[in-house]
Amino acid sequence: MNRIESMPNNSLLDKQADWMANYQLGLRVTEQGTVVSIGDGISWIKGLPSAAIDDILVFADGSRGMVFDLNRDRIGAILLYETDALTAGTMVHFSKHSLSIPVGNEFLGRVIDPLGTPLDGQVPPSSAGRENMEKGSPAIIARDFVHKPLHTGIKIIDTLIPIGKGQRQLIVGDEGLGRTSIAIDTVINQKDKNVVCIYVLIGQKRSAVVSTIETLKNYGALEYTVCMVAEASALPGLQYIAPFAGCALAEYWMAQGRDTLIIYDDLSTHARTYRELSLLLRRPPGREAYPGDIFFVHSRLLERSTCLNAENGGGSMTALPIIETQQGEIAAYIPTNLISITDGQIYLDNDLFVSGFRPAIDITRSVSRIGGKAQDMSIRDQAGQMKLDYLQFLELEAFTRFGQRLEASMEARIKRGRLLRELLKQDRLTPHSNLFQLAWLTAFNAGLLNQIDPNHIAHMLVNIEQGIETTSLTLDSSSEQWQQALREWLKSS
Repeated sequence: MNRIESMPNNSLLDKQADWMANYQLGLRVTEQGTVVSIGDGISWIKGLPSAAIDDILVFADGSRGMVFDLNRDRIGAILLYETDALTAGTMVHFSKHSLSIPVGNEFLGRVIDPLGTPLDGQVPPSSAGRENMEKGSPAIIARDFVHKPLHTGIKIIDTLIPIGKGQRQLIVGDEGLGRTSIAIDTVINQKDKNVVCIYVLIGQKRSAVVSTIETLKNYGALEYTVCMVAEASALPGLQYIAPFAGCALAEYWMAQGRDTLIIYDDLSTHARTYRELSLLLRRPPGREAYPGDIFFVHSRLLERSTCLNAENGGGSMTALPIIETQQGEIAAYIPTNLISITDGQIYLDNDLFVSGFRPAIDITRSVSRIGGKAQDMSIRDQAGQMKLDYLQFLELEAFTRFGQRLEASMEARIKRGRLLRELLKQDRLTPHSNLFQLAWLTAFNAGLLNQIDPNHIAHMLVNIEQGIETTSLTLDSSSEQWQQALREWLKSS
């Protein structure tokens, strides 16, 4: 005893001494289950009578799972981590923890899986905090109106389909039309804007994952972005929880009062994964074989994106979910579900893509229901009725295909509409500043580009962009000042 008292203070020894001093004999009851079968990322387990949905299970071999289905005689669990030693007969216990992910600024610039395990070959981030993946959306009284713009750097979006911080804007279209390019351009454009980005890649091939990460890295966007990857070869359970894990990361920074942007690429794959898990667990199929609660799964995910009021920190989470259509069928089950959940959609059309109009955004089917209220006042004034005028131009242009003669005023409107169409074209990975958006809008509305051949518009825009780099004008400068500067920039060309 004297020897112990003479030793220096040791927290571990103190804890052991305290445990021994307060130890009491008693009966401890724990539940134990047994794996009945295993396969396709699903484990059937007997025992564990007090199991509840979303309980985390620990297998004796080190595997992890989550309770996903409850039957009278057994439970179904989706696997989140599986070892080669997992077989029928393996013992199972409750972990007594909810599904969570480590969070912290240390994850910026990293590539991780939905459980927070690094995939970039670097040491695991040291983080003391954790966030639950399943949480309720913020209360109505904690929210604020969307009032700050989120600039994507894409001309056609920032002017005609604006997005606000805290908005949920759906990107919808067939595969190969540039849905991911819009998301990547938006992330790249957040550089030096104090916006934290989370890019969730769900069920994609490794080549596509590597391409996305390399692009973000080459453009300096990875330093303020977290890439969460659940590739096609990952367990279906990981692909299912991936968007919820990314949302939990974004909520951590939103609670600190920061603006966040989260990309779900894509929720079509997520829906198919959920359908696969549900059918394997023998749940009754519904429309297009999807389970009946697929709407609830996506709605409870996207409802967590919002703009908080000042009393709750003033942070925001802007969501850009990506969805895939088949041959442009926007009325399919999953697209219509997500359109009804989100605050607007950006629709990409195959005919526009083939004709060379990039990004191939169909203005007639794209809408932003609340983004206009957050748009910069000067850009909103210049954009004005531009979307309506452009839609009327498309109707007039379709009418001219029948060979009808038009009045001079109609000919002028068609010429002006074609000029606007050339102005709206933009190459990928070339996001523009909000000053540039205001500049070309002012030049177009003032008629400074009316005498320019549409084939030379790209050259004129380069001159405007070079002038923006040296000008002292701001968004608050008057229209007359902008017109004077634009005349000088265009004259020099």
